[in-house]
Amino acid sequence: MKDLKYLAALTIPLTAVVGLYFKGAWCFLTPVYSFVIIPLLEMLLPEDNANYSEPELENRKVNKVFDWMLYFNLPIVYGLVVWALIIVTSVPLETFEIIGLTLSLGMVLGTNGINVAHELGHRQTTNERFIGKALLLPALYMHFYIEHNHGHHLHAATKEDPATARYNQNVYSFWFTSTIRQYLSAWRIQMKLLKNSKQSFFSVKNDMFWYLVIQLVYLLAVFSVLGTTGLLFAIAAGVTGFILLETVNYIEHYGLLRSKTASGRYERVKENHSWNSNHLVGRIVLYELTRHSDHHYKSSKKYQLLECHEESPQMPFGYPTSMVLALIPPLWFKIMNKRVPTHMISA
Repeated sequence: MKDLKYLAALTIPLTAVVGLYFKGAWCFLTPVYSFVIIPLLEMLLPEDNANYSEPELENRKVNKVFDWMLYFNLPIVYGLVVWALIIVTSVPLETFEIIGLTLSLGMVLGTNGINVAHELGHRQTTNERFIGKALLLPALYMHFYIEHNHGHHLHAATKEDPATARYNQNVYSFWFTSTIRQYLSAWRIQMKLLKNSKQSFFSVKNDMFWYLVIQLVYLLAVFSVLGTTGLLFAIAAGVTGFILLETVNYIEHYGLLRSKTASGRYERVKENHSWNSNHLVGRIVLYELTRHSDHHYKSSKKYQLLECHEESPQMPFGYPTSMVLALIPPLWFKIMNKRVPTHMISA
């Protein structure tokens, strides 16, 4: 039964359901739960830095329950998108209710959408990758699949990586630099892939082109059925979702840089090039994303197998709490700058 603990990740869409059903102040339950209640729970509960035994790892590796808990997010995310669009366009709502529902759906798209898509995007099966890409669609961030797998994991913790926040860079600046640079990087990677396979821009293998078409069709479908209000809500929720992702990107590698070897190449990615967190609640609701050091050390590992490494830099708080702190740059810098290894600052 303890393996089912990851069902707690569904508490985030559950809070969105409560907001959609009861409306009023309940529309803000998801952001309050995510950034007030969860951080409080993480402060009260002890960290868990224990790793699994070999028999446990072997069992968790073949247990399909862990995979199905990811797949289950697909109907949940799309069900909430449809329901929220219907509510916003057919029920008289106050402005504050629309804002609350936008934030709530956006957070679902960021956590149970993009975060799960990130996990499935590293899988080898076509079906799992398809689910991952489908989960990126409502957040309007399908290019993430290409840039993350072909760009970020190659360039993480370097100045060339759009998703690695520089030392003393604030999160608001990072939102713009990371979002724009990742999109441009995804196109460069796509064009290189097409060139290497001797394919033209209009080839069926131009995924970036098809991502653009699919996302436009999605927005046009929303507009044609639900009008301008539905379109603006879908866009706002999607933007909220990928801003949530970029805030996570910001804290994951903040200030950490790989050194260059004598040959001028960067050293390989190690366990000390990502911030790790063993705070229990954040680990569960984010499907072990907080054990990010091990994920970069071996990206093929499934989430239920990720471990803690002693040499990984540890965040003083869980990811949800750290995201809140990142929104207050002076406080973030005061807490985190002294934890960034000195040799990385000038790398």
